[in-house]
Amino acid sequence: MPNLLPPFLALLCFGAPAPALRGPAPPPPPPPASPRQAGAEPAAEEPWCPYKVGAEGAAGGRLCFRTPARGFQCAARSCRAHRSPGGALVANVLRNGSVLLQWGPPRPAAGLRGFALNCSWDGTYTRFPCDSVELGAACRDYLLPEAHGSVRYRLCLQPRYAPPRPAPPAQCVEFRVEPAAMRDIVVAMTAVGGSICVMLVFICLLVAYITENLMSPALAGTAAAPRRA
Repeated sequence: MPNLLPPFLALLCFGAPAPALRGPAPPPPPPPASPRQAGAEPAAEEPWCPYKVGAEGAAGGRLCFRTPARGFQCAARSCRAHRSPGGALVANVLRNGSVLLQWGPPRPAAGLRGFALNCSWDGTYTRFPCDSVELGAACRDYLLPEAHGSVRYRLCLQPRYAPPRPAPPAQCVEFRVEPAAMRDIVVAMTAVGGSICVMLVFICLLVAYITENLMSPALAGTAAAPRRA
């Protein structure tokens, strides 16, 4: 019978064989990304402003999108701000002839469907309509790219709500667009050029008068001698 004492003593001294070594535990899975981290933004921070332009007050028009001008401030040197009586609508008249309209969120905001922008300008005897614009509920500004100089404009913005809520009164602002700086330079250059032309004509006439009537006495006597003979 074999002797089992040495293996038994070795087992008591060193213990049971250690299990196989394992690698480090994998890290826990990351938490699911929130909609804000995934790129989704709330409705109040929509990056685009949908609008439709109807020519001269006509309804309809093609749907367009524009990037809002958030953070715009009217600088005194290159911009002139005009406010509506209630202060809710601001027309920033820029030096290049464009007009940026800005307004805040209306109250109440529930049921808001969008905005209606109506434009008109004063003529000699009557008022003429401009292009009417329908804007989405997320829009807070609109750019008029070209406005005629020395013309008084009237712009009215009215929020539109879902029925049965009635539409509140419109906010209107009036302003006059001054002529562009480049236009003033062209007019000034034209005036200076015309003045130079008039001066050159006057100088030519003066030289011709001197040549014809104020000749030297010797030349005048030489020219008169054959006549006396």
